Amino acid sequence: MGRAPVTEQATDQQVHVAVDLIVLTLRGGRLNVLLVRREDEPFRDAWALPGGFVQLDEDLEDAAYRVLADEASLGDFTVHLEQVRTFGAPDRDPRGRVVSVAFMALGADLPDPQRGEDVADARWWPVDDLAAIDLAFDHDVVLDSAVERARAKLEYTTLAVTFLPPEFTISQLRGVYESVWGTTLDAGNFHRKATRTEGFLVELDRHAAPTGGRPARLYSAGPGTALIPPLLRSGQ
Repeated sequence: MGRAPVTEQATDQQVHVAVDLIVLTLRGGRLNVLLVRREDEPFRDAWALPGGFVQLDEDLEDAAYRVLADEASLGDFTVHLEQVRTFGAPDRDPRGRVVSVAFMALGADLPDPQRGEDVADARWWPVDDLAAIDLAFDHDVVLDSAVERARAKLEYTTLAVTFLPPEFTISQLRGVYESVWGTTLDAGNFHRKATRTEGFLVELDRHAAPTGGRPARLYSAGPGTALIPPLLRSGQ
């Protein structure tokens, strides 16, 4: 006998689509994430990632940029935006069935955020200081996923330069890796690997302002997007 056909049952439950933003920058040599304090239930007064529901007439990426502008007043600043993954656990939002698409936004020297209309507060938090903070919804999982994505992508892509101004020194570039990875790298080995990786950097014919020692050579981002060979966290 054949298997009985599966009958789909209609349901009145609606599935809503949202976007959550993991905005990362370096402040004081530490990796920081932007959090907002929720003004409404659920999780009133809790800290959370900026986010919002996707409107019927907008693309997912457009929704992400709208959230950056509305909740944190960062819409006018240049960021690298990329999709991380989708979160859809049935119980992740007490209001109902909500599927969230997480976007990672990286930028150099991002300013202090201005509180948006729908949040009670907005501020930068060092990622390493959040272990004792209970974030709203499943945002601790979302944040961990994005931070690990950023750490991994620094190994095999040129993503590190998005944390830097247009012109930078090798020391500043190494500082990005050390801040995001939470480690200390050998300066000489890093310099050799970074400058010998094709397409990673463009050496400029000028130096940084002297700080008491020999002026450091300035570089800009090269045309490449992949690091071959990769710069591994293991140092190998």
